[in-house]
Amino acid sequence: MGILLVFFLSLLSLASTASRVEQKTFIVRVKHEAKPSIFTTHKHWYESSLSSVLSPSTPTQVLHVYDSVFHGFSAKLLPTEALKLQALPHVIAVIPEQVRYLQTTRSPLFLGLKTTDKAGLLKESDFGSDLVIGVIDTGIWPERQSFNDRDLGPIPSKWNGQCVTTEDFGSDSCNKKLIGARYFCSGYEATNGKMNETSELRSPRDSDGHGTHTASIAAGRYVFPASTLGYAKGVAAGMAPKARLAAYKVCWNAGCYDSDILAAFDSAVADGVDVISLSVGGAVVPYYLDAIAIGAFGAADKGIFVSASAGNGGPGGLTVTNVAPWVATIGAGTIDRDFPADVKLGNGKVVPGVGVYNGPGLSSGRMYPLVYGGSGGGDGYSSSLCLEEPLKGDVVKKAGGVGMILANGVFDGEGLVVDCHVLPATAVGASNADEIRRYIDSASKSNSLATATIIFKGTRLGVRPAPVVASFSARGPNPETPEILKPDVIAPGLNILAAWPDKVGPSGLPSDYRRVEFNILSGTSMACPHVSGLAALLKAAHPEWSPAAIKSALMTTSYTVDNRGETMIDESNGNTSTVFDFGSGHVHPTKAMDPGLVYDINPMDYVDFLCNSNYTINNIQVITRRNADCSGAKRAGHIGNLNYPSFSVVFLQFGNHKMSTHFIRQVTNVGDPNSVYEVTIRPPGGTLVTVEPQQLVFRRVGQKLNFVVRVETMAVKLAPGSTSMKSGWIVWSDGKHNVTSPIIVTMQQPL
Repeated sequence: MGILLVFFLSLLSLASTASRVEQKTFIVRVKHEAKPSIFTTHKHWYESSLSSVLSPSTPTQVLHVYDSVFHGFSAKLLPTEALKLQALPHVIAVIPEQVRYLQTTRSPLFLGLKTTDKAGLLKESDFGSDLVIGVIDTGIWPERQSFNDRDLGPIPSKWNGQCVTTEDFGSDSCNKKLIGARYFCSGYEATNGKMNETSELRSPRDSDGHGTHTASIAAGRYVFPASTLGYAKGVAAGMAPKARLAAYKVCWNAGCYDSDILAAFDSAVADGVDVISLSVGGAVVPYYLDAIAIGAFGAADKGIFVSASAGNGGPGGLTVTNVAPWVATIGAGTIDRDFPADVKLGNGKVVPGVGVYNGPGLSSGRMYPLVYGGSGGGDGYSSSLCLEEPLKGDVVKKAGGVGMILANGVFDGEGLVVDCHVLPATAVGASNADEIRRYIDSASKSNSLATATIIFKGTRLGVRPAPVVASFSARGPNPETPEILKPDVIAPGLNILAAWPDKVGPSGLPSDYRRVEFNILSGTSMACPHVSGLAALLKAAHPEWSPAAIKSALMTTSYTVDNRGETMIDESNGNTSTVFDFGSGHVHPTKAMDPGLVYDINPMDYVDFLCNSNYTINNIQVITRRNADCSGAKRAGHIGNLNYPSFSVVFLQFGNHKMSTHFIRQVTNVGDPNSVYEVTIRPPGGTLVTVEPQQLVFRRVGQKLNFVVRVETMAVKLAPGSTSMKSGWIVWSDGKHNVTSPIIVTMQQPL
């Protein structure tokens, strides 16, 4: 096999060779108080603003009007028209649209949420019964049992939303469980043209499966029996089984468009949701250009908790997305269940793998010829590297193959994800894939036939170690603000069983005509709604808590030790994982209900954070809808002084031998009155960390006390452009509660 060379055409060269300039969708931020009285509606005024910059032959079309989390509109414009619009006195910013993509049972029990407990988070919160979770995704399949409304009370009186009815989504699609459903496609169609309604549904109904799956993870009812193709048998339940759901469909065949996502945020806030769950992501850009960050700030400003997936770009560093500090950024871990499907080779060796399949199987005791896809003719690359025409289930089946072994590449390492295949198939890690290839090569050299079979072993419980950081889970450091550790926490995201639509096969392939009530999927998309549901439970148990307080409770009570009693490992390589992999740790719901202390943050604290991020007043207004005064922000000191539940500092070694910084934090007592907390410090290697005072004495619940953390370190020898990261912990304890925060020191050698 030679080296595959792929040529990429840069955006610059594409622009220079384009024969014509095309319209693109832009999101326009307008001054809130600017509408002249001569216009009856904002939309009328926005259309007038557009017509002033468009050529007479261009139709004026406003795609969406925003007013809850953002003040403005979206429209399709030429770049020159966008520049003219930007120059109007009432326009604050014109933001180019991004396309986002989806980031694609046993987890409640694994998380310690048991219905039999007489006290605990489920009981204390009444299973989240009066809370509403808004799921921004691919829609929902309302007929699934996970969304039944048996024994639920009346719809909360605060609810202002609606169930948008269409030909395939009748008025009976909503109930006391699914209390709202909308869809947003104007941005999608502005770029891609009118949707093909033979392959997509112009309604809140889910024709993909992702949205149904994530919604049931967050708030699915108890369903028994539940399984997929006979695997993962048991009771299926979401995190907040009595919480109400509102589905906002924004993702279509070509992706999820910013203008539609922002419209969904706008509606969800106006409708009255308590939590927003968003399992989509894209490129990291400054917050004032990021529609998700802007929408999430508007939601948090109204007291709504926003949970978003960290992305599936792992195991490489700097891959985490949705990194704004007012968003809970969720990575993925494993649970203590897997689906072994081992490969038995003709030489007698057994190679471990995972797979789910229940169709006509391989004959017991029979060995089958084994062919390496990379040597199967043609260019020798497409099949082995899954380029263009991937050698996958239906292709293998049509080609006469009886089974398939999916092998990880070096980058993916040992992380294994289960798929529901259309033929007997298993996935193996990179090192085991090498062993299979070596066996095939050896057989070829000796002119003998390589053979194998796949042995499916069903569902295995009690797997150790667990949890493990999933190989695909996106990693830090935070590409936009390294002083804010991201991801925040991890939650179950590998091989998760949840509800599935009726008209989509479990493999997702058009040729798959099998039908299942539940399906097994993996991704930070699955981890995110776990935390969304947990946030609803915490909000129900503690209505007075802010979104930042809820996130703090989840972060400071999380754990980093697996079921062997050792630090969680990284699935991709088997090594010990780090804070850049798991953030503060893996969520621990029962402890989060009673964290003792919380690090609270109010919206003005975020304004100070943005000021200290060197954003302009205009940039800050785009995000916060506030006329910011950055003169007071300097009192906050620096960007790392946002009252975040973790501590991160980056030292640039500009010839400095000794470097130091400090963090100011404030904690609020939500535990017991008359409690005394003592600090324990485990400093990062090679650093001196001190905390003043070393004792916090609280007289009442709700009392706030401050402390200062000082960090000193010496320069280390690094190559130009390289970095070194060390981590430690700061723990406040009153003997009952342990309030734990990671502290990260990064040394960076400039080029």
